[in-house]
Amino acid sequence: MLLVESLSVAYGQSRVLFNITLDVQDGQVVCLMGRNGVGKTTLLKAIMGLLKLQGGKVSFFDQNLTGLPPHKRARAGIGYVPQGRLIFPFLSVHENLLMGLEGKRNNGSTGDDIEEMYTLFPALKLDPSKNAGTLSGGQQQQLAFARAMIRRPRLLLLDEPTEGLQPSIVQEIEDLIMSLRDRGDTSILLVEQSMDFALGVADHCFLMEKGEIVLDGATHSLDQNLMREYLAV
Repeated sequence: MLLVESLSVAYGQSRVLFNITLDVQDGQVVCLMGRNGVGKTTLLKAIMGLLKLQGGKVSFFDQNLTGLPPHKRARAGIGYVPQGRLIFPFLSVHENLLMGLEGKRNNGSTGDDIEEMYTLFPALKLDPSKNAGTLSGGQQQQLAFARAMIRRPRLLLLDEPTEGLQPSIVQEIEDLIMSLRDRGDTSILLVEQSMDFALGVADHCFLMEKGEIVLDGATHSLDQNLMREYLAV
């Protein structure tokens, strides 16, 4: 489904990613792990087209996305939930969902799409006219998920979706990821620092260190002690 080949990214003269190669298979949940500052968020932004590549290639279902802007990657079927959620705080819940539909590939019924999101995230339906900036952190994360998922993407990029959330909301997000995997129509590339969370949801893990992939494999086959070494602060 997604193939990243020899991808390199630099901020000015400072190179951040070095020849990254990874893939996500159709229906998989893949976790990208590593300490803060190793380049995980940079990699997701590069896949989404938010950063210019210094080298390498990004392919999605055999379509070369490397030169495409972010909105065309979204229309190709990639959804993105950034770190920190980045909802539109002065728009209502309903308006945020409408913004998500801007990237939809066809002109279906927006009412049905929005109602489906309210079914998946009942807390958002309590007051759709409420300004998104006044929601709790957990509700804002749910809105960010819904805004990305309303287009029914084939691949969902999630950047630390559990960061700063209380355990009950973390469990809800884990349940959502598991239900998406069970449905089989959405693959997920997830950035996560919690090893327990990753082991619970991911089929495959990649570990990063200093801008490079240093370990990868099926989740059940990886050496957990070695994983902890790479994740230790």
